[in-house]
Amino acid sequence: MIRSPLFRWTLGAILLVALLGVVRGRPWERQAGQTALAPARETLGVGFLPVTCHLTCPVTDFASKTSPNTRFASQRFTDFPTVVETLKSGRLHATFMIAPLAMKLREQGVGVRIVYLGHRDGSTVMVRSDLPASSIADLKGRIVAIPSKYSNQNLVFRKLMKDQGIEPDDIRFVEMPPPDMPGALATKAIDAYFVGEPHAARVELDSTGRVLHHAKDIWPRFISCVLVVTDELIAERPAVVQDLVRGIAESGEWAETHREEAAALVAPYFRQDERLVRFVLTQPPDRVSYRMLTPEDDELQHIADMALEAGILDRALDVRGLVDRQFIPADIKPAHIDMPRDH
Repeated sequence: MIRSPLFRWTLGAILLVALLGVVRGRPWERQAGQTALAPARETLGVGFLPVTCHLTCPVTDFASKTSPNTRFASQRFTDFPTVVETLKSGRLHATFMIAPLAMKLREQGVGVRIVYLGHRDGSTVMVRSDLPASSIADLKGRIVAIPSKYSNQNLVFRKLMKDQGIEPDDIRFVEMPPPDMPGALATKAIDAYFVGEPHAARVELDSTGRVLHHAKDIWPRFISCVLVVTDELIAERPAVVQDLVRGIAESGEWAETHREEAAALVAPYFRQDERLVRFVLTQPPDRVSYRMLTPEDDELQHIADMALEAGILDRALDVRGLVDRQFIPADIKPAHIDMPRDH
């Protein structure tokens, strides 16, 4: 019976099916397959607005694309209310935002911490080119745009008014998304604005506006924006927070000495003309700085006290419960950036 054609055909069919199963399983690729199936590296979305105060966010995004560590995917917003909504919904755990807004969120019970600064200086008071104003006092009766009532631009402007004896109602303030300000100034819907770059330089370049004050001249080492992360992220993924702060710090150090390259890198993220961003980073070079970004208690407490006086905060805030410096690296080296060959 063993020699019968039927038996031999049946046995051959069984062996063929078994062989096909082995081939389909590709056992020779199992080791490679196990490597491919290993857990992917972590990814964290980080919010930013297209202002040079947030420049280190897209730089860190670019650098982390080829990093073996966490991938930091920048998420572009055009206004802070949307940032807050996304943060409160749990869809965002790390973002840049204006400092007083972070303080207000903390007052409201939102679990956020300031872990680093975004910049120093980098904001500008612009006025219409046809206005003869040479000081804040010359803007009495005018309309001035600010990015938010929670912004340091608002606090600084009001402090300047107080110092110069200008009453709070002498100037009408309107809140406006930064990208909308240049157009509003050009059409004379507003008379001046105070905002983070490059939205100030846009009207400087097209001659519809001119510089009234650089932030560095009216408040040296000016702070507008900070990097905040949620308490949840710190508790559950502290290594990722540490990697993020290190990446932001190193991106700032790189940008400080590679300003033209930084302009080329971030312009697509900002959806801005590279020439505009380059102008901000080089004219003059100290228009905005990305060094000395450790948040100090005294300077943030001063901001909190100003916010309380302005009615932004409802009660006194001790910033020591808001700032967390444990993730800041002791030694900050420039990030390794491989720019495209055409730059």
